[in-house]
Amino acid sequence: VQLQASGGGLVQAGGYLRLSCVASGGTFSVYGMGWFRQTPGKEREFVAYISRSGGSPSYVDSVGGRFTISRDNAKNTIYLQMNNLKPGDTAVYYCAATKAFFATTARLYDYWGQGTQVTVSS
Repeated sequence: VQLQASGGGLVQAGGYLRLSCVASGGTFSVYGMGWFRQTPGKEREFVAYISRSGGSPSYVDSVGGRFTISRDNAKNTIYLQMNNLKPGDTAVYYCAATKAFFATTARLYDYWGQGTQVTVSS
């Protein structure tokens, strides 16, 4: 499975972005999907997860109520709607695919996209 993330950019605090991740080369609907983020010198951090059917979304506490993960299996795509962005959200964001359920750790994911940079200015 190949994953291609896009939608990052530079935004002011309080603004919004929507990330997309398109999958190819596999059966998209058998994978749970997640978003992670990473800043220099730190480990990759779980951000959000969505199940194969689009249910059971889960989020890291720091983004709850601001970020929404969704998926469109007909388009082999997941999204991360990010509202009320904060400077602390600045990171490279990665999408990933897993066959595990409720996966919130990076080691449970089998495939990774290349990352898209999100920068939030204060």
